[in-house]
Amino acid sequence: MKLLERENRYNLANLITFANISCGVLALYFIGKGEFFTAIILAWIAGALDIADGKVARKFGLSTEFGVQLDSFADFLSFVVMPSFLLFYALQKDSPFQEAVLGAIFLFYIISGLRRLVEFNLKVDAGSVAKYFEGVPTPLGAILQWVLYLLYTYGVIGNAWIIGLLVLLIAWSLNSKIRIPHP
Repeated sequence: MKLLERENRYNLANLITFANISCGVLALYFIGKGEFFTAIILAWIAGALDIADGKVARKFGLSTEFGVQLDSFADFLSFVVMPSFLLFYALQKDSPFQEAVLGAIFLFYIISGLRRLVEFNLKVDAGSVAKYFEGVPTPLGAILQWVLYLLYTYGVIGNAWIIGLLVLLIAWSLNSKIRIPHP
């Protein structure tokens, strides 16, 4: 069966990853329309698909270098770019200066997330799972940004500057030496 052939670029694990990418792209579309709730639902579906693709790849022996790279691209889109756009567009900006500074902070976050994924790919072998992540994994970074979104939306943290500082802290943690146990 072609779906279970390791070298097939459209094997079952990779199809799940392509679905993750699709959710990330669709979430960006809905963010652009201001439909944040729909984007968040798509982000959580992307998260479930991210877990599923790895489990399927390991269970059926479908792990390949192509799959590792594809998974990192999906992580970049769904867990770095999309949550950054969601939070940035949700923040009320008081001035063009504040918008520019917050924009720079979110660009720094996106670059930090990309660096984290590239570094991870340089250290990992297809099919292997480390006992610990070094630095905060991008899906956890996305969850932290989602928590900031909720805290801001519900008025717990009403200041966009404080949110920006917390995003900088998360961006730093992506490439830190913090050890996070692998699930």
